[in-house]
Amino acid sequence: MAVEGGMKCVKFLVFFFNFLFWLCGIALIVIGILVQIELNKTLIMSSPSASGAPIVIIVVGVVIFFVSFFGCCGASKENYCMVTTFAVLLTCIFLVEIAAAIAGYIFKDKVRAALQVGLEDAVKRYNNDSLVAHTMNDLQEKYSCCGANNFTDWFAIEPFKSNHSVPRSCCWANATMATCNVNPTAATINTQGCAQSIETWLKKHIVIVAAVALGIAFFELLGIIFACCLMKGIRSGYEVM
Repeated sequence: MAVEGGMKCVKFLVFFFNFLFWLCGIALIVIGILVQIELNKTLIMSSPSASGAPIVIIVVGVVIFFVSFFGCCGASKENYCMVTTFAVLLTCIFLVEIAAAIAGYIFKDKVRAALQVGLEDAVKRYNNDSLVAHTMNDLQEKYSCCGANNFTDWFAIEPFKSNHSVPRSCCWANATMATCNVNPTAATINTQGCAQSIETWLKKHIVIVAAVALGIAFFELLGIIFACCLMKGIRSGYEVM
């Protein structure tokens, strides 16, 4: 009787964790899409390889969303094959997430380099592409920055080179002077480069992403353990209804 009660508890926990996985899957899909949109704006879509991380997040989210189906159906029907499939797929997802985290740490410098190249290219194309100009202005206003490395990047680009100026989007948010972007100083514009500002923003928010990922990984590990317990119970012929 105690064994039967224990297996009912395991069955309930499998249902509970599958619900959490379902929510995690939706959360990962949303996060991945938001990160992809932000990277596309930031990198001016000049480095598709830098978008690998959010694409992985979206794919993992979709897979988790559908894998939870096997867990729910397997637990409700006490189907050994479906519960086994759920446990195996969840284990694979867990390993992929660990591999992705390691790869992200190893290749973080490449993302920084891609960001740098994308911004430098945007500065060069500022006067030849209205979409790039609009995006660059948005970035400089959003991240309170100017240029790729610093505000002097604009002095090599016409027409800013001629009158020693920068785009008006470099001015302080509360600037009222109409010529704040002409002969700029730290008193009138944001002097820090956008590469550094965006990198600082990414480092600040990566902690949140890492914490969420760690929480999901913990629940996945518990899900694998409970699924294995349920598999053992079903295979041993316990009554779990």
